[in-house]
Amino acid sequence: MTILTSDASEPRLRYVQCLDGRGLHRMAYWEWGDPALQRVLVCAHGLSRQGRDFDTLARAMRAEFRVVCPDVVGRGESDRLVDPMGYQVPGYVADTVTLIARLDVESVAWVGTSMGGLIGMALAALPRSPVARLVLNDVGPAIDAAGVVRIASYVGAPRTWASEEEAADYLLTISQGFGPHGHDEWLALTRPMLRRDGDRLRLHYDPAIAVPLSAVTPAAAAAGEAALWAAFDAIRCPTLVLRGAASDILSPATARAMTERGPKARLHEFVGVGHAPTLVAAGQIAVVREFLLGP
Repeated sequence: MTILTSDASEPRLRYVQCLDGRGLHRMAYWEWGDPALQRVLVCAHGLSRQGRDFDTLARAMRAEFRVVCPDVVGRGESDRLVDPMGYQVPGYVADTVTLIARLDVESVAWVGTSMGGLIGMALAALPRSPVARLVLNDVGPAIDAAGVVRIASYVGAPRTWASEEEAADYLLTISQGFGPHGHDEWLALTRPMLRRDGDRLRLHYDPAIAVPLSAVTPAAAAAGEAALWAAFDAIRCPTLVLRGAASDILSPATARAMTERGPKARLHEFVGVGHAPTLVAAGQIAVVREFLLGP
């Protein structure tokens, strides 16, 4: 299904049907650029975000790529899952395989922020992976516990607001790591995060996305980190790691290790930013663009 728009400055909203342990669900994705282009860039968002986070990057890349920005299941315009334990990376990877099959291309470039980077890492590690170039935005196989605690403190909280401005003010308090943004930039990032609920506004995602996060034990976290390092070591495509210099998710030691093992990634740090760079600033876009279009 496609929702068409005649405005080239806006994306096309499309849907693909995916399989999970309880049946079928629809995943929405936002598509920019010429739909016939075989050169495809997939941009995957963080845990509580959605595909419109990449509007600015997509506009900058749409002349060279068909840019596809999914709303990972449970977020944005995508369906909610019956079983909240399905909100985990293996299920997201399966949905992505279905999405790439729908796009009918042999390979894709991948930009993944936080959770979106974990999805990309897992996909790129698979034998015969379609990922040809990989950008991991402020995430790696080892995730700092302090950042996880911070994110868990607000994800799934039942909050509502009376106006966009009120919601934007709140989101700014939990998004200081995104770095400085102008008023209009921040409102542009905020609007797709909101849904009307009577006379109030609420966040776009299923609060149950927090359930798997709250169920993680220390033993499971250690096993997950080992599995992610094994996946990272299996990646063979060119890889760029972006790090906010003040990140509480991707430590300097982990970022450095990612340049020394597996795909031996290139590392670029952004000063004045924590978790995670929004890829809205011109300088951030330039780094991504150079990597994706370079030799």
